[in-house]
Amino acid sequence: MAIFDTVKQILLDSGFMGFFDGDGWKNAIMIGVACFLLVLAIHPKFQFEPLLLLPIAFGMLLANLPDAGIFHADIWNIPSLHEIDGVKVAGEFVNGIFEPAKYWTYHDGSFHILAGKVLQDGGLLDILYLGVKVGIYPPLIFLGVGAMTDFGPLIANPKSFLLGAAAQFGIFVAFLGALVLGMTPQEAGSIGIIGGADGPTAIFVTSILAPHKLGPIAVAAYSYMALVPVIQPPIMRLLTTKKERAVKMAQLRNVSKTEKIIFPVLVTIVVSLLLPDAAVLVGMLMLGNLFKESGVVDRLAKTAQNELMNIVVIFLGLTVGATTTGAAFLTADTLKIIALGLFAFAFGTSGGVLFGKVMYIVTKGKINPLIGAAGVSAVPMAARVAQKVGREENPNNYLLMHAMGPNVAGVIGSAVAAGVLLTLL
Repeated sequence: MAIFDTVKQILLDSGFMGFFDGDGWKNAIMIGVACFLLVLAIHPKFQFEPLLLLPIAFGMLLANLPDAGIFHADIWNIPSLHEIDGVKVAGEFVNGIFEPAKYWTYHDGSFHILAGKVLQDGGLLDILYLGVKVGIYPPLIFLGVGAMTDFGPLIANPKSFLLGAAAQFGIFVAFLGALVLGMTPQEAGSIGIIGGADGPTAIFVTSILAPHKLGPIAVAAYSYMALVPVIQPPIMRLLTTKKERAVKMAQLRNVSKTEKIIFPVLVTIVVSLLLPDAAVLVGMLMLGNLFKESGVVDRLAKTAQNELMNIVVIFLGLTVGATTTGAAFLTADTLKIIALGLFAFAFGTSGGVLFGKVMYIVTKGKINPLIGAAGVSAVPMAARVAQKVGREENPNNYLLMHAMGPNVAGVIGSAVAAGVLLTLL
């Protein structure tokens, strides 16, 4: 009997029992979703953005293990605001008794996380999540992206800026759609940014405007980034003719080193002065690019491209995945976010292609409209898709470098769109 009682007690104290308490069944479902995403990341037939999808899926798995103590969703639930003796205090009323928030304070019109409390009481992923909460990881990702990006095609063909801007159309269409569906303006802005196909930007904006929606928005953003080769081609074929898709574009001019050095400095100054809220993303993007193009800090450029980028991707993926707990993710709003995210991405692709058609007409057939689809900032995947669809009509057509112009313009465009939303909201 003693052995039986011991085994029984072990089972009662185990995490298995957590699946039978409250929202435990939701955690079980999310573990199944995490395993499915791991298959999509690892299986040779899929391998959808494994560098991002694998850590996100595993973070989701860890956060939904009952009683594991690795991530505490309750720490990150923003409390409500109450006035006590004329003073505004963050906290909740429990059974008629006011309990001040343990991890949050209220000051100057906003809530602030107590980092010291998180470090003291939080699990591993709670501590790493501070990098998302205070806006560290997304700008560092942009630093690495900048160090890997060649802005030469954009400098050689400045008209690409227009295509990159047109592809941000989906952001603002989805923003309006989310408002119609009853989302708050802040939630709508966070959902709309999915249309830029830029995961770090979506995380950065959401962590400021609607942190309670970070999990589903991040998963939607990275899922649609991974599905660019699936989603974009049907839209591109639908909106273009065979003749337009077969257009061969003239070779781009050579861009001097001086131009490549001046470009990141000039863009940083202009964008930051116009939209100060976009300065951190654009600034880090351009700093990384300056590392690359200056030729005098190769060690820094390689570190930004490799070691730093890889470390931040691990931390960002794990912590974003951890926010997708069953109670937070399995809601009607999540379905709305996923649907609106697809809507935003489809309209972004459409906006780029349709503006490409305008340029095709204006230039009398010198611009292939397909490169407009690369205006979303999924670099370099969207440019490769434009190349692939173009070669289906003309095997001797090489659009990759032409598509890279709008593609890198889309990276800047999504950061600018983020700045606009942050400024307005």
